[in-house]
Amino acid sequence: MFNDIYNLIKKYQKIRIARHIGADPDAVGSTMSLKNSILLTFPDKDVKLLGTGSNRFSYFGKFDKCEEIEDNTLLIVCDTPDIKRIDGVLDINKFSDVIKIDHHPFIEKFKNDSLEYIDVMSSSASEIVLKLINETPLLMDEEIASEIFWGIISDTNRFMFNNSSPETFHLVGDLIKKYHLNINKLYEPLYLRPLEEIRLEGYIACNMEITENGVGYIKITDKMLEEFKTDAAAPGNMIGNFNYIDKVYVWIFVTEDVKNENYRISIRSRGPIINKVAEKYHGGGHNYASGARITDVSEIDLLIKELDEVLEKYLKKEKDGENNEN
Repeated sequence: MFNDIYNLIKKYQKIRIARHIGADPDAVGSTMSLKNSILLTFPDKDVKLLGTGSNRFSYFGKFDKCEEIEDNTLLIVCDTPDIKRIDGVLDINKFSDVIKIDHHPFIEKFKNDSLEYIDVMSSSASEIVLKLINETPLLMDEEIASEIFWGIISDTNRFMFNNSSPETFHLVGDLIKKYHLNINKLYEPLYLRPLEEIRLEGYIACNMEITENGVGYIKITDKMLEEFKTDAAAPGNMIGNFNYIDKVYVWIFVTEDVKNENYRISIRSRGPIINKVAEKYHGGGHNYASGARITDVSEIDLLIKELDEVLEKYLKKEKDGENNEN
């Protein structure tokens, strides 16, 4: 299928590349690296990124400002399983062709004739883009290699998550060797954090509530964000740091986002599968790492309650030796 993707890229002069709302380093890394690889291979093509830019990802380089659609345009969507979560696309049917490159579990097909490469065994969308470049005439340089590295490292949490396969290690090792990547230099912008975020993290650790079953959760208001001089994206940036807490199996950060008039929900698990619950609340994601956006405040407690029930069933199966979720 990589050759089919390459042939569509080669066919179109105008290409737009999109990612999911609330982008993370993998969403940015996969789209930015793909854009730059296409331009390196075909310098005369019109290739731009859709979606909201962010100062948080300034180390990736400049984000594009462009209109969503023009006639005879190819859309490539990375790291996004469902249409409602695509950032910057109002009507996917206006594009002449659509390609999906994703590692999330399948939710829906974008168009009847869309070309969709889904590999849930890949660590990240960035890993899939790396394979695409390696297996087609698309070109790469050190900048593109760095963008892919950031995406893979972030989504695997430096290979600590179980989505890191032997192939992932092999691909990244070759990438480092071939392009002489300076790992320490690349880690710094990815993990360097403002002091305000560290203080907010301390507040979360001290004030997280824990259910009897072991769901940890905290509700962060806009007033709290103002007090710590951070924004609504900050709690989601640090949720991975709360892994491996004894007797906490699922943890949820609920953050008020006044600007977008909703609540950002970040969910992680080290046991029960959580993405099916997230999908019920206008979100989705991976089995053990998901998110949602809620506008109705009454749904927040319902989500926490439902995740607590999922955990309770998981723990019962664990006690009875019936669990096969892992």
